[in-house]
Amino acid sequence: MLEFRLPSLGAEMDKGKLLEWKVQPGDVVKKGQVVAVVDTSKSAIDVEIWQEGTVYELALEPLQTVPVGTVMLRLLEAGETPEQATAATRRPSSGQQAAPASAAADTRQRVSPAARKRAAERGVDISRITGTGPKGAITLEDIEKAAAAGKPAPSNRGLEMRKAIGAAMARSKRDIPHYYLATDVPLGRATAWLGARNEGRSVTERLLLAVPLLKAVALALRKYPEFNGFFQNGAFVPGAGIHVGVAISLRQGGLIAPALRDVDALPLDELMRALTDLVARARALTLRSSEMSDATVTVTNLGDQGVEIVHGVIYPPQVALVGFGRPTQRPWIEEGRVVAAPVVTATLAADHRSSDGHRGALFLAEITRLLQAPELLDADRPPSAREAPDG
Repeated sequence: MLEFRLPSLGAEMDKGKLLEWKVQPGDVVKKGQVVAVVDTSKSAIDVEIWQEGTVYELALEPLQTVPVGTVMLRLLEAGETPEQATAATRRPSSGQQAAPASAAADTRQRVSPAARKRAAERGVDISRITGTGPKGAITLEDIEKAAAAGKPAPSNRGLEMRKAIGAAMARSKRDIPHYYLATDVPLGRATAWLGARNEGRSVTERLLLAVPLLKAVALALRKYPEFNGFFQNGAFVPGAGIHVGVAISLRQGGLIAPALRDVDALPLDELMRALTDLVARARALTLRSSEMSDATVTVTNLGDQGVEIVHGVIYPPQVALVGFGRPTQRPWIEEGRVVAAPVVTATLAADHRSSDGHRGALFLAEITRLLQAPELLDADRPPSAREAPDG
């Protein structure tokens, strides 16, 4: 029998509330299938499963809040029968007596499907109700009484999010030996190229400056892979791909950083569509669990509304965060002449356990170089991508 546990959906997540099951006992599930919706301090997330089998048991009830790592459901493996699974769960471990199945069942909250549906409709948290039905079962009458007693105080998701983010970033600053670098990047060529690329396109088809910035970071990571991955169990673990977490501000307050997968391989138009879709779903609170856990590096881009320089804090267990401030017109020397040019300050926050300042400087220099040849960002394999990492 296989167990599927509540995954961590971000550095600041230590628990989640099950909102809805998308599967039932007897359903056959495949890798990547959404099996549940879980509420975190930030949003409701579609949780995907990365095992295959037949659902044997749902171990949680909707509206239960449980710590990360709690068993959510159990699966029968290929060829395993329900009878074999039942026998396995009842088999006593060495030196222990097995609890009777009835005793284990008695600890679970009993709620009829009709009562559960009514609770969802009335916004009632069934985990806080003492049932009056047989063996403590929660009835429709119990739901109505709870609803009539007054609506529960509205959840302040913004406050909860701020507390969760604050706790996670405090851990990051305490546990990760950060170092910071910054450089000014001229954007004259990139903005001119974007203007020509967008000429004649509708507003919905135009590329934003964020797209070449993301692509330049992703391609630079091919050459400097020590900034793309995780610090786990005392060592650096390279990312399986270049999956860029994009910092997105939410309307209810706070930030979220879901991942765009394989950014280095995406053509710019496709990357623009993926970014637009990701931002829309993040703000509509309809992200998938893989998008919350797959990021191998994070980029925060303040765009036109932000300040000129941003110094970020690394999202553990990642090892780097790249920041772009607000592009501004500044004096710049080109071919011996002082001109007014659009310039953005790029910053790097990196983990000293997996890289050093020299490598960080080279990484930022590579991002700068790529943005001076924006036409190469859309090539299948830009020259820099074919080079071996500097050593």
